Amino acid sequence: MTTLGVLADTHIPDRASQLNPQVIKRFREAGVAAILHAGDVSVPRVLEELEQVAPVYAVRGNRDIFYLRNLPLQIQLKFEGISIGMAHGHGTFSRYMIDKVHQRVYGRLVERYYKRMLQTFPDMDVIVFGHLHEPCNIHLEGKLLFNPGSTSYPYPWGDPAAFGLLHLEPGKEPQGEIIEISD
Repeated sequence: MTTLGVLADTHIPDRASQLNPQVIKRFREAGVAAILHAGDVSVPRVLEELEQVAPVYAVRGNRDIFYLRNLPLQIQLKFEGISIGMAHGHGTFSRYMIDKVHQRVYGRLVERYYKRMLQTFPDMDVIVFGHLHEPCNIHLEGKLLFNPGSTSYPYPWGDPAAFGLLHLEPGKEPQGEIIEISD
């Protein structure tokens, strides 16, 4: 079995001064083979810190335009024969602005993002995304949709700060685990 560490929306230093130490501690305890960061890293030092634990794969979020614009908008990976698609989820600038208006009018955007991620990665076994700051760990249309939440800035709907682990084993359904950060 392979375990991957997953996080998103760290927002350092604009929302938190540093990565919560529980993240590194739990990734080491789990013996993660790699770390996936689903965007809004904000500064390169976060990726450098994570690389001290395991190889890091990251995508660009809407907050990464200043220091990490070289990150790809999406990537496709394979571990244990299981395909993983990863994107932050904000899409184009116009889509991002439409989502902002939609959120103000209708509230949460979760179902909208499920559909978008399924369309973006129709052939992947696991889809990792961020942007919503809201944990998601569901099997839908034969795929695992996994959003680890935000390690430092959860939205005010009551979701705690969180990150995740993906457990992958050949021939078995991928399993996600959301880990809430306690103070």
